[in-house]
Amino acid sequence: MLTITDARFAHGLASNRRDFLRIGSLCGLTLSGLLAAKAKAGAEKTVLRNKSVVFLFLHGGPPQIETFDPKRDVPENNRSCTGEVQTKLPGVWFGGTLPKLAQRADRVAVVRNFASRNGGHSALPVLTGGHRSGATVGAMCARGTGALSARTGLPMNTVVIPEAVMPGLRLGEPTDTFGLKTLERDFGAAGSLGGSYRGFVRNGSAQQLGNFTLTVPRDRFTERFQLLRQLDTLKHAGQAEGGSDLQQQAHDLLLRGVSDAFDLSKEDPKVVARYDTSHVFDMADYHEGGKHFVFQGKKLVDQARWSNQLGKELLLARRLCEAGCGFVTVVDSSWDFHGRGMNNPGTIVGMNTLGAQMDHAVAAFLDDVKDRGLSDQILLVVTGEMGRSPIKHKEDAGTDHWGNLTPLLVAGGGLKMGQVVGRSDRTGGRPAGEAYGPEHLLATVLHTVFDASTARTAPELLSPEVAGALLNNDPIKELF
Repeated sequence: MLTITDARFAHGLASNRRDFLRIGSLCGLTLSGLLAAKAKAGAEKTVLRNKSVVFLFLHGGPPQIETFDPKRDVPENNRSCTGEVQTKLPGVWFGGTLPKLAQRADRVAVVRNFASRNGGHSALPVLTGGHRSGATVGAMCARGTGALSARTGLPMNTVVIPEAVMPGLRLGEPTDTFGLKTLERDFGAAGSLGGSYRGFVRNGSAQQLGNFTLTVPRDRFTERFQLLRQLDTLKHAGQAEGGSDLQQQAHDLLLRGVSDAFDLSKEDPKVVARYDTSHVFDMADYHEGGKHFVFQGKKLVDQARWSNQLGKELLLARRLCEAGCGFVTVVDSSWDFHGRGMNNPGTIVGMNTLGAQMDHAVAAFLDDVKDRGLSDQILLVVTGEMGRSPIKHKEDAGTDHWGNLTPLLVAGGGLKMGQVVGRSDRTGGRPAGEAYGPEHLLATVLHTVFDASTARTAPELLSPEVAGALLNNDPIKELF
């Protein structure tokens, strides 16, 4: 067993590990014990499919007409106010601010008959799939896989916000709907599953990542590790030394530090540049004191959570998946394009900033995971808590809350790409025919992460909550 008894190391853990321990199962387990459990599990039947999920949540309600379901033979106030662009798929069009995604439509699937049935800003109806546990799909996945990656010690359920990729970023104060406290509460929610499975919300503080960093001096740790191995060798002379291999893995993990996965400076600068979205708009222009913060005498306070860092957030999500994280939620606020002098801009402004940024960031992500051979291993989901009313206000193309139709794009994960699933009615207001809801999205993610056929024959491999959600709800069948 690998044990470190340095007093300063123990004190560092005691004072800094609150966020870390509420995630997880490392409390009460040694790191080498965690790795040993993984090694044992590898020799047994498993329900895991070796997939990761990146869930990009466009918080505020992305407009279906402006994103993945524009209508062309309709009155002007029902058409995309940013125009339309033809995709690689015959007869399929996207909104005018998404030209890069349009050129990659053969690598995505758009679901045009998805409805959150939620006309408010709460993200939980979509994130939980309506599951009675009140746990987000990220927490459900962590309940099935374990709270920490046995390979690297990373939290299996992680939430990425702009502060995670821009040290020192200080965003302003929007309404409570989009405030940081709301994001931390809802997007990491584990419901009745318990705090071990809550999402680890990376808030950008150095202290937070200190929870994952070896605090004993490197040379002292190495000396003690080498001494421990010498003692183990004497103790187990003539016996198999599989345990020593596990201790070596633990040693390597601690010296490398989980925090490296969160550090974009470790990434190839050329890759960082491809993801970078800071050029799409100057976020200072839309914050307090900026030239676009006031409209007709009204402060657009919900723009306070706008950032131009989405590209780097998705890059961080990819890094986390590669490092063993099973589920990464990326939050982009605030897609609430009411206009008309409310707390938000209209659709034209919103789509030319947040929409164009999403186009660049998601396209970069798709290209990157393809180049790295990870398209089938990482499922990308892009949606929000609702859509927008299909008819726009004349003043500034603003739209209202709309739960009857919600944009949904998925990519990768080994699912069937290059297709449009379902259709909406003529105005883009409701599904035409069969409709899918949050429970189907939850099942789709779970069927990607877990092997349902194995779960049916060996239900003990999953907790009752996860097994029930996996087996008792139908996924979006066209994707499988």
